[in-house]
Amino acid sequence: MTRVFIHNFGCRVNQAEAFDWSEKLAGAGLPVEKDWRASDLVVVNTCGLTGRAEADVRQFLRKLQREKPRTRVVVTGCLAEKNREDFSQYENVSAIIPNSAKEMLVNKLVNLAGGAGEEIRPVNYRSRALIKIQDGCNARCTFCLIPYLRGPVRSTPPQEVIARIKRALARGYREVVLAGIHLCAYGQDLTPALSLVSLLQEIVKIPELELLRLSSLDPGILPEDWLEFIAGEVKICPHFHLSLQHASNEVLKKMGRKSRAEEYTRILNYLRQHRPEANLGADIITGFPGESQADFLFLKTFLEASPLTYFHVFSYSPRPGTPAARWPGVPEKIKKDRADELRKISQRKNLAFKEAFLNTSRRAIVVRKKDQGAEALTDNYIKVTLNELPEVERGELISVRITGVTPFRVTAKVV
Repeated sequence: MTRVFIHNFGCRVNQAEAFDWSEKLAGAGLPVEKDWRASDLVVVNTCGLTGRAEADVRQFLRKLQREKPRTRVVVTGCLAEKNREDFSQYENVSAIIPNSAKEMLVNKLVNLAGGAGEEIRPVNYRSRALIKIQDGCNARCTFCLIPYLRGPVRSTPPQEVIARIKRALARGYREVVLAGIHLCAYGQDLTPALSLVSLLQEIVKIPELELLRLSSLDPGILPEDWLEFIAGEVKICPHFHLSLQHASNEVLKKMGRKSRAEEYTRILNYLRQHRPEANLGADIITGFPGESQADFLFLKTFLEASPLTYFHVFSYSPRPGTPAARWPGVPEKIKKDRADELRKISQRKNLAFKEAFLNTSRRAIVVRKKDQGAEALTDNYIKVTLNELPEVERGELISVRITGVTPFRVTAKVV
């Protein structure tokens, strides 16, 4: 029996695609392995967002070629769209499938495996169900290649989204994560046009649904009525990640972003006021072309004073083909120093956030179980290590009490 391993790089959308493939592969009699060393076919779902992501993909492909040269490899994702010819150099790459042809991927795998076998029961590929509801982006941020690699906004019809969620819940999943390249643009391309919130209002009516988590949200499309619903609906996890990118209005303008610092402040304060237990995160880019010391200090001050509890900090990485790649850049040393400084602020704020929940209880999904113990993820996105080895199963919804917080580990017990 041919065994498949799926290695994802980059965003939640790639993870959601792999979740869907695993279900379809089970229907074709092809089990999905958790270890690439035990597989016969490896799918590499690539990311082209940053230079670091590209380097990681190539490093993994070289490792596969070196350690398992007989394993057949299928490369897909954003790099397969961007650098198709580059992957022909790897002797064990059997197929290169760009984003525009991803719907053919499962059929290609079945063909490489020699045909479909008897349908098998899908093994829960992840502890939480990731459902892709939207792909593509119509924005043209000056630093980003994704609209060129993923195409325009394309939304999954609501009835299909609901059906996928119900199938996942029937398989025992207790948390559903909605993923999209530009989640807040969901429904703009449908006829009649819909909105993300109109979809959410239907999803939360599903009786079996316990927890619904949203992936990255664009602050440029978060009107007051959306915020009111998202913050007020108890099934939606108190964890909101925003694609801020910067806080200096001058830098935001150069980035081609539509939001401004004043709008960020309004949104973040609303979420903190109406969902005080929420984990509030953001993507931040520093070292963007033209970012002055004053711009950086404004960003630093904004982040320190904001209710954000963590931020993913990226040093600007020029992507050939984008407008920003042609502009004079910030020296690498300065970029690194600025990123390091912001990451330290994030670490301090995130520790303080976790400490605020010491000796409190939260709902959590068991995300990993080993002989030595288990890990769970709370509804407000705190990863905890369970103190003792409890009788829990991966994917199970439990209640935990947080018993210890350090900069490196949060411990909890099942209650």
